[in-house]
Amino acid sequence: MDEARFLSLALANETNRTILDRLPELDLPDAWLVSGSLFQAVWNGLTGRAPDYGIKDYDVFYFDPNTSWEAEDAEIRRCAEVFAGLDAEIELKNQARVHLWYEEKFGTAYPPLRSSCEGIDRFLAPACMVGIAPDGRIYAPHGFADIETMIIRPNRAPNFSAARYSEKAARWTEKWPELTVIAPQAASSRS
Repeated sequence: MDEARFLSLALANETNRTILDRLPELDLPDAWLVSGSLFQAVWNGLTGRAPDYGIKDYDVFYFDPNTSWEAEDAEIRRCAEVFAGLDAEIELKNQARVHLWYEEKFGTAYPPLRSSCEGIDRFLAPACMVGIAPDGRIYAPHGFADIETMIIRPNRAPNFSAARYSEKAARWTEKWPELTVIAPQAASSRS
């Protein structure tokens, strides 16, 4: 799968297009629509499902050096206004402050990030590691092969959790039984 095909399938989901169209109104630094809403829309296109089938939420990353909760909360409220009327759960996260709360929430250390793309690099599987910026740039550090072949394999990021990986993989295979999931142990024995 090339970038153009990925983009075509991801943007077949009208909500993805709307988010990318409206996102510049927020004027957020280093803003990206990321992960599930993108790769799952592609899976839907590949399997003949509705473009928004199975998509739980739409994640937007940005990177603002102001790591106060008050600043992020203000952006979350602005996001709710900009996307009002859109029938979708949109989760906005400042990647500059993830390390402040991640370990308490998930029980795994999370070294500080320097950009939104570094946050994308920390997703649990290479198939998840995609983002589209409002200007049309695509970030996919591992390409699109795992998305196209519907393979989920562990990403050995510093925050990797086998339990979270298994939980997400179970949800995804319930929605997309065509997936092939590589167990964390199998992946580490090949390394």
